[in-house]
Amino acid sequence: MSEILDYCQGRKAVTFAAGETLIRETDAEARLFVLIEGHIEVLRKDTQVSFIDEPGSIFGEMGVLLEMPASATVKALSEVEVYVIEDALEFLGSNPEIALHVASLLARRLYYTTSYLVDLQQQAEGKREDLDLVDTILSQLVAKPEKPKRGRSGK
Repeated sequence: MSEILDYCQGRKAVTFAAGETLIRETDAEARLFVLIEGHIEVLRKDTQVSFIDEPGSIFGEMGVLLEMPASATVKALSEVEVYVIEDALEFLGSNPEIALHVASLLARRLYYTTSYLVDLQQQAEGKREDLDLVDTILSQLVAKPEKPKRGRSGK
């Protein structure tokens, strides 16, 4: 992915402080971001769905390609430096290698999302007892521990 940084040479790099929001869910700005350095998290409805720290990683592509508001919030977990690409569609159109990389990234996400959806459907239909075990373990981890019972002598 770091070779993607080569395509961004000469573009403006922007620095965000830890805790700053780069993209806000439902924002309509169609910008593409390429990570130069730092750590970010991707949140959907306040739930972290991804952690990104690899230089050359691209984000913001869904809003750009679908021409719709951002589907997630992106926040800096550390100081972050990124290339902000305002002319995102033109950038992708003139760099087919990057467009192919983005297509591969989206196909991978769709594959894993579909697999997860099938697992959930099978669990709901009672076909995946192995996933029921995960639910049991998780519920035990968050359950309130019982207070120790005292003997008759009060000890």
